[in-house]
Parts: sequence; structure tokens; C-alpha cells
Amino acid sequence: MKKGDRLEMQLVEHRFPGEVTAQATIDEKNIKMTLKEGLPGQRVLVEITGKRKRKYFGKIIEVLEEAPNQVPVDCPVFGRCGGCRYLNLNYKRQLSLKSEYVKKLIDEVTAEDYNFMPILPSPVQYHYRNKMEYTFGDQEKDGPLSLGFHEKGSIFNIVPAEACEIGDEDFNTIVAYTRHHFKNTPYYHRRNHRGILRNLVVRKGEHSGELMVLLVTTSQGDCDTTGWVEGLLNLKLKGRLRGILHTQNDTLGDVVLDEGTILLWGEAKMVDNIGDLQFDITPFSFFQTNTLGAEELYNVVRRLAGEEKRQNIFDLYCGTGTIAQIMADKAEHVWGIELVEAAVEAAQRNAQINGRTNCTFIVGDVLEKIETLDVIPDLVILDPPRDGIHSKAIFKILAFKPKDFIYVSCKATSLARDLPFFYHGGYRLKEVQCVDMFPHTSHVETVALLSRCKE
Repeated sequence: MKKGDRLEMQLVEHRFPGEVTAQATIDEKNIKMTLKEGLPGQRVLVEITGKRKRKYFGKIIEVLEEAPNQVPVDCPVFGRCGGCRYLNLNYKRQLSLKSEYVKKLIDEVTAEDYNFMPILPSPVQYHYRNKMEYTFGDQEKDGPLSLGFHEKGSIFNIVPAEACEIGDEDFNTIVAYTRHHFKNTPYYHRRNHRGILRNLVVRKGEHSGELMVLLVTTSQGDCDTTGWVEGLLNLKLKGRLRGILHTQNDTLGDVVLDEGTILLWGEAKMVDNIGDLQFDITPFSFFQTNTLGAEELYNVVRRLAGEEKRQNIFDLYCGTGTIAQIMADKAEHVWGIELVEAAVEAAQRNAQINGRTNCTFIVGDVLEKIETLDVIPDLVILDPPRDGIHSKAIFKILAFKPKDFIYVSCKATSLARDLPFFYHGGYRLKEVQCVDMFPHTSHVETVALLSRCKE
């Protein structure tokens, strides 16, 4: 076979996250290939795109026969947008895929028995995201203005997001209006670094219904923000607008940064609740993007912490202090450490709002700041970034010898890599609970309880 050849293949096995094994028999020879699309059970027409180290690579040209677990998809850009890999897969099967994937990773590094709980589904599977970042661009070179997401496999093409099935429905209305309003305004071209429109960020409180809209542009020219604001205020939305803002960003990277933000209308914040706690959310605040899913996640953390009241709890990599405040009634004092100063300021502000007077938040790297704490924790909660915990930090954390650790992981491979450090430090895995915070994607949250072995 050579590049450009086409053949019928049967998709036989998931390789989570995001891949599937395809096979075919040609001249009595069994051909296997890994594809980045498709579902097991589908019969597909595949075009060979290359060969490297005796491995073939290809892409699906046509689905000839659907899979048993396949479901209809309404999204017009499914397959082109890189966001919802499993939108066409039955949700029950999505959950089992994620659960099997995490258990396999943990079993590979764990010799002793532990309790692996059934995965918790997201309370809502569609329109669950309370924040979306959209990019201005076009679907093809010199095409009309588009506002949406990067096309899968492309850093330049932008597919429209006016019918997105995971963002809040109000977001689709705002995106459609914004694209139409600015249709004659040049977008920022990543190739030549010229243009005005860069991003649109929309947030909505799941419980409050409050909306915040942020337009991101370069400083290369003006755009009609006055007319845009007037139009936004006249839209028929299920929620209510709390603030409309404009920020300028001239960095070369494709990241939304605050290089100067002005308030166009309303307030520069919105509020929402998690459980009985209220949180002020600013344009650049971190807040879990699936509020109802986050409540499930934090309930797991509370359950694993048990009923006993702790003397001191450490909340490391605490972000805006959500877990610390949720756990405040279970401890005499909670200590949070977070690298990002703005996040710590938000944590302090929200703790004051919620009357969590027994929470202290410290700005700095856990690797350095952990040594400044002169209290001994009963429980340490870890909620690190996707890459997990620095090995040197793990040794410093283990030196406190708390009774229990609760590790909240958004990347199971990082959790599996870090677990052996805890085993060698005298801890054993007691329980693992997966929570599906991001339906239709390849992401899953995992919470692990580790307890100190009896000496």
C-alpha cells in the first residue's frame, strides 16, 4: 500500500483517549492501523496518509456502516471541531471507556487491592459549560468571518460555534450576534500578526444565571464596541447580563491575556454558587467549567475526608480556594497554597464573603512554600495542574506524614505516575472515584484516597 490508496476497514477497539484500532485483510495479510477518529463497530473507508517505521497512518473518508453504540449528532461541525471527540457515542459507553482507562492506568502501578467506585456521570451532558473561549478567524483562507474553535489539525482555520452542544445555549446566541456585528472588521491573522479581532470569552453562572462577556482585540485599530454593547443588551437571553468588557492583547501567542481591560457596561464581575457557598467571578478568574459536575466532585472529596473533624487541612495547588472553603467546616484550620497571585486574592475575597475565617491562603510555589508551614496536617488535599506534582515537592509533602491524602487529578496519567511516590512513602491506595466533568470529550476527573500504613 502507498499514500493515497483507499481500503475498507473494520474499527475494532478503542485506544482511549481519542484513538481507535482499525483492521483489514488484504491478500491474506492482516493490516492494522491506529486512527484518531471513528468508533469500534464502524466499517469505514480509509485513505492512507503515510507510513513510518512499518506503521500505516490514515484518515476516514466515509463511514460505510454505523457502530452499535453510535448516536445521532446535531452539531454541524462535529468531526471538524476538535472539542467533542465522543459526541456520537452513547453516553453510557463514554463513561465505561473513561472508567476502564483510569483503572487500567492505576492497576499498572498498584499491587494491593483498593476500592474502585463506579464513575459518577455529569448531572447534565449537554450545554454544561459555564465558560467558553472563542477565536475570530475564517474557515478557509480569505473566507467570511468565523467565530468559534480551531479546526482539528489546523492552527489557522476556525469552525463556527453557533450551534455548540456543550456550551450554554445563551453562548450560541451571543456568538452568532457578535460574528454578524463584526463581519466587516478584520480579525487578527496569526501568520502576519495583523488585524483587530482576537477572541470572545463568555461566562454564565449555572445557579445565578448571570452572564459576563469579554471581547479581546489587538491595539491595531478601533472597532464598534458601542453598537456591539447595545445589540447585546437587546438580545433575548435566558440569563441576564452582569458585565460587558473589552481587553487588549498584543501578544503573539494564542492565549487570552489581560493587558488592559476596560468595563463597557455593568460590573467587572459575576457571582455563582457551589453548594451553599457564593463566589465572585472576574473575567480572568479560574472557576470549574461544569458547575453541577464540580459539585459532584467536591462531594466526593468531602465523603473521602470522612466525618471526623481534622485539626489542620492543607489544600495544595488550591487555585481560588474552592476546596479549602468547602472543607472549612471539617477542620480547625485550612491552609491553601497557590502559585497564581490573582487566584489567591480571589480565594481570600471569597472566603471573606462566605465567612470562612479559618482559611489562610499563601501565594507561592508549593515546592518552596510548603517548608514555611510549621503546622502538622491531618489531611492533605492535592489538586495539581495537569502535569501533576513535581517529585521534589512530593518528598517535602510526604515529610509531614499526614494521616490521609486526597489527590484530585484532571489527568490520570499524571496521577498514575505520582502514586508510587506515595506508596514508597508509607501510604496505600484506599479508594478511587472518577467523575465525568466533561461529557463527550476524552477528559475525566479522578479522586484518590491514600492513607498512611499502620506502623
